[in-house]
Amino acid sequence: MKKIIIAIDGFSSTGKSTIAKQLANKLGYIYVDTGAMYRAVTLYAMQQGFVEESFFKRNDLIKNLPKISLEFQFNESLGFAEMYLNSVNVEKEIRTLDVSKLVSKVSTVSEVRQKLVAEQQNMGKNSGIVMDGRDIGTVVFPEAELKLFMTASPDKRAKRRYKELLDRGDDVNYKEILHNVVERDRIDSTREDSPLIKADDAVEFDNSDMGLEEQFERIYSLVADRL
Repeated sequence: MKKIIIAIDGFSSTGKSTIAKQLANKLGYIYVDTGAMYRAVTLYAMQQGFVEESFFKRNDLIKNLPKISLEFQFNESLGFAEMYLNSVNVEKEIRTLDVSKLVSKVSTVSEVRQKLVAEQQNMGKNSGIVMDGRDIGTVVFPEAELKLFMTASPDKRAKRRYKELLDRGDDVNYKEILHNVVERDRIDSTREDSPLIKADDAVEFDNSDMGLEEQFERIYSLVADRL
């Protein structure tokens, strides 16, 4: 059976990574979380003092992009690949609310997007890949055989994110998370370089009121049609 590219776009906290991991495991495909890549670059910028909520030293980050090495390493005990920044596992650090607040700022930088898009396209050159992010079906893989565009109401997404962070033991505030979700939508949808838009041939999938099992069954049927 031929292998295909599955591109999963959509808003933040719509469960893109969850369905992407499920599909990759079912199909034996490679899973790539592009959001983790942007989060890792954001973490690097934070560590170097290039970005905070009150300022952003864009040029300093651009000059230092060649110093950033990103790699996914598969963790057998978890069943998915974790993000490594300059050979250091940063999977937990990149999932914090502090990074979430700044990642949209960093992802608006054209040079950052160019670097990561090139790396992502190289990962998918042999197909057999499930990739999720913000512009996968429009910029990274416009010729992907299956494109999904995930959406859900801001309130539902904020509640999911809130529960995820609480379960992890983080001290978080729901209103702050909801504000972050809405603000990220605004920035992602209005940025000049590769704004978040639904590809013309993408299947829009609203999972606001859908359980994980029903979601997987519906989406896997779309995959089966393409295969």
